[in-house]
Amino acid sequence: MRFVVITGMSGGGKSTALKMLEDAGYYCVDNLPVSLIDKFVQLCAMPENNITKVVLGLDARAGESFAGTTRIIADLRKQGHTIEILFMDASEAVLIKRYKETRRLHPLNSEGDRIEDGVRREREVLKEIKKMADYVIDTSTLLTRELKEELDRIFVKDKDYNSLMINVISFGFKHGIPADADLVFDVRFLPNPFYIDELKTQTGNDKAVQDYVMSFAESETFLAKLSDMLEFLLPNYVKEGKYRLVVAIGCTGGKHRSVTLANELYKRMKDQGNYGITIHHRDVDYRGK
Repeated sequence: MRFVVITGMSGGGKSTALKMLEDAGYYCVDNLPVSLIDKFVQLCAMPENNITKVVLGLDARAGESFAGTTRIIADLRKQGHTIEILFMDASEAVLIKRYKETRRLHPLNSEGDRIEDGVRREREVLKEIKKMADYVIDTSTLLTRELKEELDRIFVKDKDYNSLMINVISFGFKHGIPADADLVFDVRFLPNPFYIDELKTQTGNDKAVQDYVMSFAESETFLAKLSDMLEFLLPNYVKEGKYRLVVAIGCTGGKHRSVTLANELYKRMKDQGNYGITIHHRDVDYRGK
């Protein structure tokens, strides 16, 4: 039997993940009282139940000590039960934004408390179970489709997964460097398609621009060296417990060179290693004020 516990930050995507796994054929139970976890696992493991895939959603709303949850799961693992933990997370800024958009009260807040107080309180409550997690998915920049791809990768296709999500971003320096970028690369050393009339209004998502940018030997050399560096860096980031890496590639306006090279890097990395990867072109549709 495959038994998965989904937990994490409120607003991090637990409910969405639970529904997606239910659609994938998992028997799902949400927010079971902590005191019933042990009994629930024992019942599911009984051969006559014919249950092969179970998901249990847990969060801090139960009002019980979450330390009890980590202890129970640890004890069940010692008893020989294979229990995987998926922790759904997002940055504080994103969680606050999501709560503001939905106008919901954070479950750990009282009337009058600030959203950020509840977020920080919850992160403290959940820090121990996050350390126990087998998988951590940061949904700060994930689209729903991308989250489904990552869940399918882990729980349907059974591929190796090490919880590092790589976000490849193209941008224009004239609009500012992405605030969340971990690694920033400047490709303004390449000839600019903006100055070619037939390419000016196109972008790095168009074949004509892609062919032009990639026609230069420097483009291939840059991609080869960048890929080689990331091949070295990624396992070391994983070893240090990093869950999200933002690789930003910039040109002047963020429409041609950076978009092309970000697309090429994404294609080269998509099926390499056991990392999740997404791509986003921040300024490709920028029209100005």
